[in-house]
Amino acid sequence: MTDRQSNPKVGDIWEYPYLWTWQADHGETEGRKARPCALTLVNRKQDKLTEVILVPITTKEPVAGSHFVEVPQIEKRRAGLDERLRLWVICDEFNSDMPERSYYFEPGGRIGAFSIKFTKQVQAELIRAIKARKSVRIFRR
Repeated sequence: MTDRQSNPKVGDIWEYPYLWTWQADHGETEGRKARPCALTLVNRKQDKLTEVILVPITTKEPVAGSHFVEVPQIEKRRAGLDERLRLWVICDEFNSDMPERSYYFEPGGRIGAFSIKFTKQVQAELIRAIKARKSVRIFRR
């Protein structure tokens, strides 16, 4: 495990097999494909493990009334994402994982990182979604 894997940072973008709520509702236990996901929270636990909260980044335009943040051009560049695509960070749901135990954090899986300012925007929208009790779900892996 690389230092970056054992010491993830808030704002990092990782290729991660995100498990969508609709997939879990249909009995699936694994994400179908790796996609860029942003680490919005990193919690160092007493047992020296790290819990991370990941939100998905998608090209599919979110539905009106959902919680999301569109990724600006400069942030796509910083994060190593395709600048030609329109991208959104979805804040209505998230996955939780522990990189030290996870099979999903692959060496070289870190793509880049969002700025602190943009990461705080994403965190604020995630908090709004949780407070609104929208369909935010945690999938522990």
